Amino acid sequence: MARSLIGAVVAVTGGGRGIGAATAAALARAGAKVALGDIDLAAAEQTANRIGSGAIALPLDVSESRGFTEFLDDVEQRLGPIDALVNNAGIMPLHRIEDEADAMTARILAINLHAVIHGSREAVRRMKSRGMGHIVNVASVAAKIPFPGGATYAATKSGVFGFSEAIRAELNGSGIEVSCVLPGFVRTDLAAGLKEVKGFKPIAADDVASAIVDVLRCPRFEVFVPRHVGPTLRFGTLAGRRFGEWLQRVLKAESPMLDAVDSPERAAYEKRAAGGGAP
Repeated sequence: MARSLIGAVVAVTGGGRGIGAATAAALARAGAKVALGDIDLAAAEQTANRIGSGAIALPLDVSESRGFTEFLDDVEQRLGPIDALVNNAGIMPLHRIEDEADAMTARILAINLHAVIHGSREAVRRMKSRGMGHIVNVASVAAKIPFPGGATYAATKSGVFGFSEAIRAELNGSGIEVSCVLPGFVRTDLAAGLKEVKGFKPIAADDVASAIVDVLRCPRFEVFVPRHVGPTLRFGTLAGRRFGEWLQRVLKAESPMLDAVDSPERAAYEKRAAGGGAP
């Protein structure tokens, strides 16, 4: 039976815009009590005000572990014990690997991977004694199809998938569910300047939000958005690496990130992702 989200306390990281904002809104419509954490507090507050339904906005820089812990403490003090954590915050700067500064590499790892590990660990510590809870980690199809131009990004999303799979096994029987959501190209700032790939039409943030709400209601581990991507990737795996590489070339799927590296359409996003504003 589908689980009710009415009254459930859900914390969403990166809730100020994009997938996080859409997810927070969808959760509120489902009756959940939602806390939006974002480094851009003004954006989070605007989103919370737009959502209504008692949604709250709190400052959160996921790259600072102590601050992340304090964010979760604050959520629990204001809304009650956390029933679900959606680790959504992430950045996708694009570089050829020889041009990527070490500081940028560290920043991508800190936000996209270490923060997911830390947030999940904190959630488990809070949920385990209650024998219930759900952790949803947002990865990407890049975890399965690593595109040139986003090597470090792909590494972090592969790490999120592997980490999620491992803790799911650890938590078997504990009452804590773990899910990993793998969206394709989503029409948010992260995808600014990226050309469309045949078979991978850009999707809306609302599509990902709906998938997250669905998996909280009916828990399962691996969730592709759109759904047809999963079977496509499994077929490619069975067909072998050479077939997969040939298919990438035919679809011209190996180049969208590289082509967007120097795109002026990405300038504003790249500045924010580098720390020149909230990602």
